[in-house]
Parts: sequence; C-alpha cells; structure tokens
Amino acid sequence: MAKVRKAVITAAGRGTRQYPASTAVQKEMFPLVDRDGLTKPVIQIIGEECIESGIEEICIITQPGEEKQYREYFRRMTDLESRSFRGKDWAILESEKLGSFGERVHFAEQHSPEGFGHAVYQAKAFVGDEPFLLLLGDHIYVSDLKERCARQVIRVFEQYMLDAASAVQPTLEKLLHLFGVIKGDPIDANKGIYRAGLIHEKPKPEYAREHLATPGLPAGNYLAHFGMHVFSPRIFDSLEYLFKNNLREKGEFQLTAAQEHLRQQTDKYWAVTCAGQRYDTGIPYGLMETQLALALNGVHRTEICEAIARILAMQVKS
Repeated sequence: MAKVRKAVITAAGRGTRQYPASTAVQKEMFPLVDRDGLTKPVIQIIGEECIESGIEEICIITQPGEEKQYREYFRRMTDLESRSFRGKDWAILESEKLGSFGERVHFAEQHSPEGFGHAVYQAKAFVGDEPFLLLLGDHIYVSDLKERCARQVIRVFEQYMLDAASAVQPTLEKLLHLFGVIKGDPIDANKGIYRAGLIHEKPKPEYAREHLATPGLPAGNYLAHFGMHVFSPRIFDSLEYLFKNNLREKGEFQLTAAQEHLRQQTDKYWAVTCAGQRYDTGIPYGLMETQLALALNGVHRTEICEAIARILAMQVKS
C-alpha cells in the first residue's frame, strides 16, 4: 500500500475577486479565526488539514517571488520577539508549531498563468514517484465527522490502492457552472464510493442530464468536485499529454482535462463522497461564510450564536 505523505497546495492565483485587499495581502494569507479560537491565515488552516490527515511534506505553488512572505510567517519567534509574549505559553506553543510547519514546507513557482493543470505540474519534482494530496489554496473544509475531510479521501485511496481519488459532493444542477462534475458508477453507494465515469468541467445542465447522471442520486443532483484529490504520479503523464498536444480550454491547461485523460487509462480512478462542507475564501461572500462556519464549529460557538441572535433581533426592529 502506497502511503500518502505529500500534499500540494496551489496558491498562484492572482486574487482578483478579492480586490482591493488582495493587492496588499495575498488572499491565501487573509486571516480567519479558526475553530480553536486562534487567528490564522487561510493557508495555515489548509496546511493543518493536511498535517492532521497524516501528511508529512507540503509543496505550495506560488507566483514568482512570493515564497519569502511564507517563509517569514512559518517560523519560530526570535528571542527578541518572544519577550513580548512572556507568560503567554499558548503563544510560545503556537510559535513552535509554526516552526515545525515551516520545516515541512517546500515551494514551486508557476512562472506564467496557464491554468490550474499547469500550476499542479510545477510540483512534479517535489512529488517524485509518490502519490500526493492536492488542495486548493483558498478552500477550507469543515468535516461532519471527527475524521478530517482530506483523511476520508486518503483512506479510500490507500485502502484500495488507486491511481486517483477525487472528493465529490452531491450538488444541485443549478450550481454545476461552478464545478467539475464526475459521472459515478456505484462501487459502494452506501459509503459514497464510485468508479469515475466521464469527467467534465462546469457542464451545462443539458449536457449533464445526458452524460453525467449518477445512478442512485436524486434527480437534478450530480457528483461535483469537492476541491481535493489524491493522485498517483500518473496525473503528470496526463498533463504532459495536454501540453504536447496544446489541449487548452479558454487558453489554459485545465486539470479536469488531465483527470479525464487519466480516467481513460485506468479503472482505478474513483470518486469519494466527503462528509463535510467546502468553503471558498477566494470570493467576498465565501470569505464571510467561511468565517461564520468556523465560528459555529469552534470554541466560541455559544457566543457567536448569541451574537447572531442579537444582530438578527436588531435587524427585525429596524
């Protein structure tokens, strides 16, 4: 069984949907209060999803020149800095965790914005001949179980010795313009495990009805990408196929096209339904929704519920 011990996080997007804040702070470094009550940048929360799922090494795909700001953050306090935190043992502990995190992190640059698939390919040297977890740099996950969302997918990949496992979630037809979609052939539908059939990026409803329906799902529901995958290194062969034949969509090399190419080469490409929720911090509404979800699942849940009730009461009065 090939253990998944590496992860790749793509963080080379320009953050245009979060302008103007993204001109001052990279969107992956936007702060949020996590479930443990500590304020962290988005990328750290995603990284902890990896580490708590058994990942040992992480590669962050960045724009050129952005490695420095990550390095400056993921480090231990200096002796001078620690003087400001005397008596605050929690801060010293967090400093140690940041330093440990930094020791796990590697970087690769995407020198030209040629699509998600192109960004993932930059991690080829880091991945080597091992399987890897792939996450987006602006998506945060809240599991419905004690087991992290990433761990749910990794577990299936390792148990069944797959070439690929994509996390999916049943999604309404009206939302398919936001996601890649996988047609699933049930392997164990009770556990949410399917063999991947056709994979298509942001299909129109008519196309989805004809080609992407999954047996057993309610009418109008499809298996849409959840934003995390586990791949064997074979995904890089499929990406190279796109590059060699210049197979672009809207001028870019898309990961979904490489997924479909890989699926055609193996019967070990599966889709796994995740028990949890995904939140997109890359858009203003999504950032607000993410913070609310973290708060309602965290140590300050009671206070937040009371605050929401108070705010709503004030809105009713006004």
